[in-house]
Amino acid sequence: MTTAKKTTGARQGFKTGEAVVYPAHGVGRIVAIEEQEIAGYKLELFVVSFEKDKMVLRVPTAKANSVGMRKLAEPELVKKALDVLTGRARIKRTMWSRRAQEYEAKINSGDLISVTEVVRDLYRSEAQPEQSYSERQLYEAALDRIVREISSVNKITETEALKLIEQSLAKSPRRGKSEAEADGDAEGDDLQEEAA
Repeated sequence: MTTAKKTTGARQGFKTGEAVVYPAHGVGRIVAIEEQEIAGYKLELFVVSFEKDKMVLRVPTAKANSVGMRKLAEPELVKKALDVLTGRARIKRTMWSRRAQEYEAKINSGDLISVTEVVRDLYRSEAQPEQSYSERQLYEAALDRIVREISSVNKITETEALKLIEQSLAKSPRRGKSEAEADGDAEGDDLQEEAA
């Protein structure tokens, strides 16, 4: 038998009403902190709602950090993520199944920069060949995660966040030469020096 008692306040640095990122599901909002009794043990839980997915997740407050639940990224990290999108895609020459597993792991890591790298690597412009179904699925999952986080951090709509992302992708070297790629892209720097 389980009983639930709703409480409010802050636990583990998180508070009710706050938007958070849960690695496997993206951006959600803590709607309550509950105390439940399960098999005679009292357990305190964050109730995290993912409105877009119509899902509610209960995360033990003591396990929040160990499962990777985190606060939204700082605006500086969002800016860095948008800069990552302007870099050259880094696609390993391994079998697709192995790359797909790596992309999936990056998406589920909950790390904004890792998820952004997946978007950068799988992006296709109109002039490029069509993506396979599985590539498209991974691309859309990663894109959805960063759109939700950027819109939450910058307090803009998801459509506006998507436009920001598309503008950054348009600056990347593969889709039209740009000097913006020079920032911290080691592979790109080597190629630029050879071309010079």
